[in-house]
Amino acid sequence: MLALLLMMVRKLANNGWLAVCLLGGLVMSVALVSSIPIYTDAVLQRMLIKDLEQFQITSGRYPGIHYAKAVMGGTSYWDTGDYKPEDRPQAVRTLDDFMRKEAAPGFGLPVSELVRERRTTYYSVIPAEQTRIESGTNRQIELAARSGLSEHVRLADGRLPADRPVDGIYEALVTEQSLKALNMVLGNVFVINDEEAKTNIRITPVGVVAKKDHADPYWYNQFEDYAKTFFIDFELYERDFTTGDVLPTASAGWLFLLDYSRMGLDSMHRFVETSERIDTYLSDRFRTYLAEVPAMPTLQTYFQREADLRKMLWSLYVPIMIMLAYYLYMVSSLITERQQTEIAVLRSRGASRLQVAVGYMIEGLLLGAVALAVGPPLGLLLVRLLGASNGFLEFVNRSALLVRLSGESYRYALYAVAASVLMTLFPALAAARLSIVSHTRQLARRGSRSLWHRFYIDFVLVAAAVFGLRRFDRQRSDWMRMGADGSEMTVDPLLFFFPAMFILGAGLLMLRFYPWLIRLLYWTGRKRWPPALYATLIQVGRAGAPYLYVMMFLIMTIAIGLYSASAARTLNDNAEHKIRYNNGADLVLKQAWISDAPLSGSAGPTGRLPGSPGEQASAGAIGGDTRSAKRTHYVEPPFQLFRELPGVQSAAKVFVKEEARYAAGKEGGPIRLMGINTAEFGRTAWLRNGLLEHHLNDYLNLIATDPSAVLISRTMADQGIKSGDVIYIDWSGVPAKPFTVYGVVDYWPAMNPNPSGRVRGGVLPEIPRFVIGHLEYIQLALAPEPYEVWIRLKDGESRQPLYDALAADGMSLISVADTREEVVAAKNDPFQLAVNGVMTLGFLIALIISFAGFLLHGVLSLSGRLVQFGILRAMGISFPQLLGMLAAEQLLTTAAAAVMGGLVGWVTCAWFVTLFEISFSPAAQVPPFRVTFDSGDSLKLYVIVTGMITAGLVVLGWLLSRIRIHQAVKLGED
Repeated sequence: MLALLLMMVRKLANNGWLAVCLLGGLVMSVALVSSIPIYTDAVLQRMLIKDLEQFQITSGRYPGIHYAKAVMGGTSYWDTGDYKPEDRPQAVRTLDDFMRKEAAPGFGLPVSELVRERRTTYYSVIPAEQTRIESGTNRQIELAARSGLSEHVRLADGRLPADRPVDGIYEALVTEQSLKALNMVLGNVFVINDEEAKTNIRITPVGVVAKKDHADPYWYNQFEDYAKTFFIDFELYERDFTTGDVLPTASAGWLFLLDYSRMGLDSMHRFVETSERIDTYLSDRFRTYLAEVPAMPTLQTYFQREADLRKMLWSLYVPIMIMLAYYLYMVSSLITERQQTEIAVLRSRGASRLQVAVGYMIEGLLLGAVALAVGPPLGLLLVRLLGASNGFLEFVNRSALLVRLSGESYRYALYAVAASVLMTLFPALAAARLSIVSHTRQLARRGSRSLWHRFYIDFVLVAAAVFGLRRFDRQRSDWMRMGADGSEMTVDPLLFFFPAMFILGAGLLMLRFYPWLIRLLYWTGRKRWPPALYATLIQVGRAGAPYLYVMMFLIMTIAIGLYSASAARTLNDNAEHKIRYNNGADLVLKQAWISDAPLSGSAGPTGRLPGSPGEQASAGAIGGDTRSAKRTHYVEPPFQLFRELPGVQSAAKVFVKEEARYAAGKEGGPIRLMGINTAEFGRTAWLRNGLLEHHLNDYLNLIATDPSAVLISRTMADQGIKSGDVIYIDWSGVPAKPFTVYGVVDYWPAMNPNPSGRVRGGVLPEIPRFVIGHLEYIQLALAPEPYEVWIRLKDGESRQPLYDALAADGMSLISVADTREEVVAAKNDPFQLAVNGVMTLGFLIALIISFAGFLLHGVLSLSGRLVQFGILRAMGISFPQLLGMLAAEQLLTTAAAAVMGGLVGWVTCAWFVTLFEISFSPAAQVPPFRVTFDSGDSLKLYVIVTGMITAGLVVLGWLLSRIRIHQAVKLGED
């Protein structure tokens, strides 16, 4: 074994450049494979933190809280309940030890503070000096203590209490509400006069406290809940009440304040497990207890989102994994082919196949050990770069991902090394079957077809991918018909495996016909080709597998690059278009209008109050009694101010009535009514090109001449309403008025034509309908009501001066929708971030290993043809002619592969990028999902690939220039 090891080490030393190439490929492969779990965990952690931050914004509650409370049972010495009063001190100590020593470390997060709380039951109290305070009030209080209380309150009046009774009187802190609720002032002494109390306790409030910070999570319970609570010093309570016998403790609580910003995937699972453990611990010991985790619903939802995103990421990694596997197999095959004569000689001299395999395994393990040490840290650096991706090969200055090397990343690296060793062994084992005679015979039969061509694997892969695509198209049609949203769609992750299958299968299919093309080219000009090109055509036509390896690499690189670019841009553009369409303009403002509506309740988005006549949609329905609902009258605020705001290019009034109804003959039903000024709307609104049969302005011009003219949705036209028909429109409290239909539109800014409800009881959701008319006519004929203000901003203008002007003018705004902010938030969404990063990662992987494979193949091919080039030089072929042969060879292989890759990539994008439509709810994705191609992406891709090939050719040309005729001829003689 030692001799075999020395032979492998000597072999690596003798083939230093080849070992370096193989080692570089292994290091890159290990780095890229180990980056998969690093990047996945980093993206998932960002998604988790974003979800928790959003929970805190929407609920106003700190996510890193766990609150547990144990009720000891009976509250008197005669009603023992779960624990007798004399047993409660030990029960509290046991719980304290569990919470401090087991629960706190079990969360896996830094504990900012562990708040301990003690409470007695409520006792009746009476004034100690009834002549100095009103004694007719029925007063009941509880005594409580909270650790760290003085650090989280401010004294509004009085002083902090003493840590021991003063003249037999316990001093306490109270809230402002306590003074009012108990009708007392500071300094009043009270006596607990309750038959359940063992002794008469004297207590007095000496200080009034308020929250030091209203956002302090220390106050998990509402501060108002302590209106009848007397807080005494915590250590005093522990000494006299918890462990003493002054009064029994009725309940004990523990509030964990955890740093949720440090929560990762591991700590999240530990957090959930520890929360469940606390719940189990309390339920086994107490009949009444409380365990609350405000963020638990968010975490439980996250588990499903984590599973979905992890499936999505792994599905996106499929092309990368195939590229890596193909690269390892290609490199090992090229190396084995170069050493096949050596292997055959060893076999002919008595070496067994096992000894040959062990030798290659030792070689692979030596290189793999180096790759295992260097690869994961390199993968970490790569992930940090990808965290700034804002699109395909687009990077921005974004907050860095929290990345770290974990055991899982090294496990993946180990898998990559093992796969590399196995990939090296397969070709070696195949070569070890041949003796020197069979090897020589095989050299003369290199025209045999490859394995995947013999078994028609290319046709199988293409057919399977097309079948999967057809199945997805049927699913998508069902989702659209049922109005399903993203939560209702169950998607097979194999769907995202199909693009990789198609790229691989289509590439192999093209390479099946490529040799025929070369033979046709050779046959066409066999009598006219110059010697250099003639030799090149023969070389390429007879070489077989080695050239096909490199060509397949380039096909996959370009196809995956085009697919990644199109997928990333498609997702980004569709997400942006959805936001722009739903909003309708750069800014959408809703201003509060003065009205005669009742003051009770809170105003809705248009100034109506819940429960007001404006909410009773059925009262004013077509055919109903419009006199039964009282109209709300509004005062329209000035509109000119919006046009004069800084950075505003145009502004438009847009009235949207959700509860309007229409009638046309026997047809009728609810509609969304939009009132606009055609000129203002055309200058302000956004609509993607191609959604309508004609330009948006053509439809606006169509209705501009008739005040009663309206446009209707296609869903209304499908019910038999056509241009020229008269429809009647009204809403609650407003009599119906006639409108004339001038045209039909499929889409309109801010109008969703897709069903948005769920299928219930087999009944499909109602199809939405909308009508667009003139705002002035709607206000005069029906009623003036609050409208939205749509604003289009000048390109590149900052929003801040506009917001400052709004604040300075004192405008009362109900809501503001900023399209640009929403687009930025969408691009920072963890899912979008993951897709952009993985797509960029996939292309970079394909590019790097393609360059390595191309260069390695060129070097090996050049070294293997050293005698041929030497003979050609000796025959009179000049060095420029040799360079021309090399250039023609690359033109017939790499250039042809680039064309094939572009064709495969284009077809893959057109067919399979639509799979990403499941990332959006089909019913909510308006405008419709559209595959996006950008010539800039293709240009960028081909420039990079061309640079890669050029660099490879420069290296090969330099190596070719170092060939000496006498060395090559001497080598041939040997």
